[in-house]
Amino acid sequence: MSLKAMLAGERPMKVSFEFSPPKTPQAEEQLWAAIRKLEPLKPAFVSVTYGAGGSTRERTHATVKRMVQETALSPAAHLTCVAAPRREIDEIVQAYWDAGVRHIVALRGDMPDMAGRYAAHPDGYASTPELIGGIRRIGDFEVSVSCYPERHPDSKSFGHDIDLLKEKVDAGATRAIGQFCFDSDTVARLRDNAAAEGIAVPIIPGLMPTTNFKGVTRMAQRCGAQVPAWLARLYDGLDDNLEARRIVAAAVLAEQVDELHARGFDQFHFYTLNQSDLTFAACRLLGLPS
Repeated sequence: MSLKAMLAGERPMKVSFEFSPPKTPQAEEQLWAAIRKLEPLKPAFVSVTYGAGGSTRERTHATVKRMVQETALSPAAHLTCVAAPRREIDEIVQAYWDAGVRHIVALRGDMPDMAGRYAAHPDGYASTPELIGGIRRIGDFEVSVSCYPERHPDSKSFGHDIDLLKEKVDAGATRAIGQFCFDSDTVARLRDNAAAEGIAVPIIPGLMPTTNFKGVTRMAQRCGAQVPAWLARLYDGLDDNLEARRIVAAAVLAEQVDELHARGFDQFHFYTLNQSDLTFAACRLLGLPS
């Protein structure tokens, strides 16, 4: 499908964006510049990440609260159940509700400092479905969860991933956001397998900009995503050529949006890395007014 044909399509598109809480005043300025640029695109929601072991808890809360107070966005706060007792997590959920937040992205989470395999806190929520149940007891939140087109690194099989996703939905999850994946057929296969098991919530593809290709490769190794050889070849020799990497990243992102749209997807979640230009351009390709 050409860009002209995609823009002429009648099916409405929805987008959402992911941001990370800033660590420095300079990073905070960059984050809010990105938020202000992307806000006019009217995303369905924006999510704010939560570090391994809850290491960015206060910054996440502050960022989400400011979004509620100063923007027209619908923020979703990431929340994990790792390394914390239920009482503490319940207090966080209640604080979000009191701050006007009505959407939580519920995740199992990684161990602090990414050290070792997951182990539940002895007094905590043992799994994401349990965490969702706890969230639901506190307030009528919208709850998003993760899903993995290429299998979670800790999962026994693709079937196990689907079973766990069904448990999350049965516990009250209202959508699943995909880990980034560069193979559109694999993303579509996850959606179709989920539907075959009676999972009716939207499966939203996660899209990762690849401008910082080395950084994306490191992230892919941690989360079990595959970096295809063709993508590596596109960036070969461009380490010191930022402008060329930006052009390549825009082309890769536009092509994947086109492929996923052709496979029936009309919702897309952009991992912005607190940058706005590439995400903004991709949304214009979708025909979203700004």
